Amino acid sequence: MIGVLWAALLAATTAPAPPLAIIKAALHQYEDGPALSPDYAFAPGEMVFFDFQVQGYKVSPEQRLELECRIEAVDAEGTLLAEPFRQEIKAELLPEDKDWLPKVRHSVPAPPLGDPGVFRIHVLVRDLLAEVETRLEIPFRTSGRQVAPSDTLAVRNFRFLRSEEDRYPLPVAAYRPGDAVWARFEIRGYKYAEKNQVHVEYGLEVLGPGGQSLYQEPQAAVEQSSSFYPKRYLPGSLSLNLQANARAGEYTIVLRLRDLIGGQESESRHGFKIE
Repeated sequence: MIGVLWAALLAATTAPAPPLAIIKAALHQYEDGPALSPDYAFAPGEMVFFDFQVQGYKVSPEQRLELECRIEAVDAEGTLLAEPFRQEIKAELLPEDKDWLPKVRHSVPAPPLGDPGVFRIHVLVRDLLAEVETRLEIPFRTSGRQVAPSDTLAVRNFRFLRSEEDRYPLPVAAYRPGDAVWARFEIRGYKYAEKNQVHVEYGLEVLGPGGQSLYQEPQAAVEQSSSFYPKRYLPGSLSLNLQANARAGEYTIVLRLRDLIGGQESESRHGFKIE
């Protein structure tokens, strides 16, 4: 019996150390907040906080550890959301630290003008003393408006609204004389320059019931900017103040887009009523 106990004790004391691994990875709405469920969807532009711990690292005879961590967040096509993050973890352990596990915290932005869906955080941890590495992929979801892709410059999701704050489109685009006409839409299919620069303009024209031009604004808005992550679409809006004596009938807004980087132009027409 003593021999059996001694053999079991020897096996326990000589058991191999666990391999290098990334464990306890979790997503949060804020640093050190409660862990989120896998189906939680971050809002466009919201910061995605996450953390994890590392086990199985090698400790030197001087009771030191040396780790290197690299983190990249990418979309479904592998495009980086932000600059890659790199961190070195060097520490000298005390006797009471024998069960201590390093913890890494970081955050990345959910794209403010990206497509909703699943994005991925790639984590690489290297143990510089043992010369081994381990990887982990952490998926996260984002919500947002669905904007259909386009190979050419195009208006998507044009919708008339009752007021500037309205979230839902009018089922029937009908207004009364003296009302304000509000509309929102998205622009897609433009081209990018260096550093994901975009340069898009749009203007509008209003046609009356007989097709005559009542109002023109050739350059209603301009978007010229650059960003680390490419803006997958651009939001647009317009408003018109109807005259109190406006005649009842069918009216048309002609929306004209210009992509100054891609050398593209497009035109779309959107009808509303004055009752």
